[in-house]
Parts: sequence; C-alpha cells; structure tokens
Amino acid sequence: MIWREKRILLVILGALLIGNVIFFLTYRVQYQARLDEMDDRLAQAEGQLAKSRQGRADAERQLQAYKKVQAEVSNVFDEHWSTQPRRLTLLIAEIKRLADASNAIPRSYTFTGGEAHMEPTPGTRGRGGTVVGAKEVGIAYTVEASYDQARRMINLLELSQQFVIIDEISLSSSPEKKLNLNLRLKTLFRDEPQADATNRL
Repeated sequence: MIWREKRILLVILGALLIGNVIFFLTYRVQYQARLDEMDDRLAQAEGQLAKSRQGRADAERQLQAYKKVQAEVSNVFDEHWSTQPRRLTLLIAEIKRLADASNAIPRSYTFTGGEAHMEPTPGTRGRGGTVVGAKEVGIAYTVEASYDQARRMINLLELSQQFVIIDEISLSSSPEKKLNLNLRLKTLFRDEPQADATNRL
C-alpha cells in the first residue's frame, strides 16, 4: 500500500505536525501571558495617571486657596492696616459718620499716639511689651445720648469695616435722664516702608 511505501515521509510529516502543534500551544500560552502582563501594566499606568490627575487637581485647588488667602491678607494689610497718612483721615470720617448715624454727635475729639507694644506673656521679663512695628492712635470723645443711641453707636463701631477697637467705655447718668458715654477707641497703623522713609530724607 501507498502508506507503507511512503512510511518514512508520513512519519516525518507527522513529527512536523506534532512539533507545530506543540509550538503553537506553547506560543499561545506565552503570548497570552504577555497579553495579561501588558494588561496589568496598562491598568497600573492608568491608575498612576488617575492619581497624578487627582494630585494635580488637588494642587491646583490648594494653589487657588493660597492665592485667595494671599489676596485677602494683602487686602487687610493694605486697606485695613495701612499706614497712618493713608488711613487716618478715612478713620476719622468713619467715626464721625457713625456718630451721625446714631444721633450721638460728640462736641470734640481727643487724639493720642505712640508706638504699639505687644503685651508680655506671663513668665516673660520686661515691662511695656515689645514694639511691633506699628503706631497706635487713640481717639477719645464723650457724647450725651439716650440708651438706644449709645447702644446703636457701639453696635455700629463693632460692625465698622475700619480697623477700630473699643479700648475703654464708661457710662454715667445726667440730670436730663441722658447718658454720658465716654468712649476711647484705638487703632493700629503699620509703619511706613523703610524705603519710603529713606526717600523722604
């Protein structure tokens, strides 16, 4: 028969076929393993990318929050705690405006000034505290007002946009059933920049 005559050829072809099948199966297994490894690497890369994007978004939010705080601090520093030449007139105008709004208008104002000091904490040595690089200005005045007017004036001062502190307050009655309201306000003005002071000299 034919297969007997070509037995050697058939054996060789069979061996090649078996070898190809084994190679195909081995290659497929290795190829699948490589695919799985690449999928894992892709998943890790996507996870790292997501973390990087989240970190960038967090960093941008922190930067925006920092810029907002910086702008607010600059606004307080430049507007509410500015130098005396820049803010004193506005402060006096504000105090007079609040006095008019509460219908308790003082006859006169008394001004005092000096270097601002930080009070020493318990256990520290020295008297008078440490100079903080700012000027303190006190404004004292007395008004005759009803209880409602005095209360309104104090409330308006506390709500004022100007940096003003009610340092002392005292009340006494008058024969006309009015109150004599003695107020001492104070505020701080930061020192002018050294360069400006040098230029003036």
